[in-house]
Amino acid sequence: MKRNYFLVGFALLAATLVATAIAYPHLPDMVPAHWDAHGAVDHFSPKWRLFLDVPVGIAGILGLFALLPWLSPKRFEVDTFRSTYLYIMLVIAGLFVYMHGVLLYSALTGRMNMNRAILCGVCLLYALLGNVLGKVRRNFYIGIRTPWTIANETVWNATHRLAGRLFFVCGVTGMALAFLPTPLWLVVSVLAAGPLASVVYSLVFYKQLERRGEV
Repeated sequence: MKRNYFLVGFALLAATLVATAIAYPHLPDMVPAHWDAHGAVDHFSPKWRLFLDVPVGIAGILGLFALLPWLSPKRFEVDTFRSTYLYIMLVIAGLFVYMHGVLLYSALTGRMNMNRAILCGVCLLYALLGNVLGKVRRNFYIGIRTPWTIANETVWNATHRLAGRLFFVCGVTGMALAFLPTPLWLVVSVLAAGPLASVVYSLVFYKQLERRGEV
């Protein structure tokens, strides 16, 4: 099972390299690499960097997720939710592939609103993570890691059940807003609301348990 997830991860890495190789002859020597808050290109880089930046990022994600189980201390192992853990790895790697794809399209056509495209990708990431956050068990690397969730397993589980619903709703809502002519700060605010509400909930719920003498 674990091997299959990593095979998919390496397939995603290979896909970015193949797509770059196909597009490479048709790209200008300098391609857009950064956009300002208004969506205007404010930095260019040599096109050969397309073989480096995102592929190295994906390789780094795969390597990090392979290493973290070994680093996990006792009673906080990621093995307790291994399939969810590896699913999250692929979702994050998939976001990198998506961003690489829109970057290639923008470099080839110049017709992509990158700020909205990237926000759409982040919104999709939120929605996909929201489907599995409730299955994430207490650990030091993934999830809503506040002092109160780390200190108490009941708070952790309740917070992540709520966070799963919030992340999904915020992701879907943010994606809908990103497709409309709404200000980008509104989309960012919607995305920020999910994590912020989850953090506040973890504190409030912990203090409730504390007052009842249950922690």
